[in-house]
Amino acid sequence: MQIADLGDVKLHYRIDGDPDGVPVVFSNSLGTDLRLWDPILPYLPKGLKLIRYDKRGHGLSSMPRGPYSMGALVRDVERLMDLLEIKNALFVGLSIGGMTAQGLAVKRLDLIRAVVLSNTGAKIGTPEVWDQRIAEVKANGIEALADGIMERWFSKGFRSTLELELWRNMLVRQPDEGYAGCSAAISGTDFYTPTSGLRLPTLGIAGSEDGSTPPDLVRETVDLIPGSQFHLIRKAGHLPCVEQPEEYAAVLTKFMRDTGHI
Repeated sequence: MQIADLGDVKLHYRIDGDPDGVPVVFSNSLGTDLRLWDPILPYLPKGLKLIRYDKRGHGLSSMPRGPYSMGALVRDVERLMDLLEIKNALFVGLSIGGMTAQGLAVKRLDLIRAVVLSNTGAKIGTPEVWDQRIAEVKANGIEALADGIMERWFSKGFRSTLELELWRNMLVRQPDEGYAGCSAAISGTDFYTPTSGLRLPTLGIAGSEDGSTPPDLVRETVDLIPGSQFHLIRKAGHLPCVEQPEEYAAVLTKFMRDTGHI
């Protein structure tokens, strides 16, 4: 575990794999920490430098006073990559992490050579929906929303397993203020126009049972980028890297090979 002091925020990050390998940066979803990617790591090829981090207000990173903007989340990982001297990375972003990926690609294309937009959108939900969720988190805590979130995150089959408890616990142990702060960042983001200007290798990944970012939203988003690819993972919800890690890793690996990243 390592911490990066970026001034207004301190980001917890870790690097696995080959320290001299080609870089892959992972950015996880709202209400999770960098352990989201643990299930796929054993299935990824050797020779990769795997960089993961907790966004502000989540995991072991610090929690500046909210609400947050998407610009702040983009700036956080931009500064982290500059600090670690990471360039020409494959950037894998899931949900809010996929929005961060879009913003970073627009701002700093020198940092990213290819992008994976997983279970995300150029715009997710409406400000009214997010305002309601923020108000409920502030009034009653994440616990009050947890069961509904589990239904959107996971397929019916997965929700009947004991493993569900691990992910529910991860969610409810995130700070309420950090969750609300990042919810505000999603609420204020509409990347349809800037994302349509991107020109880089792009892969969209969706889960067939995703109740947060349905497959049509993911496809619509990646279709904004000419030449993009799309892959649907069946029997998976919002976090297919958890439910179908072998398939998720195989799709990532093929994309890396197709784009010459490995």
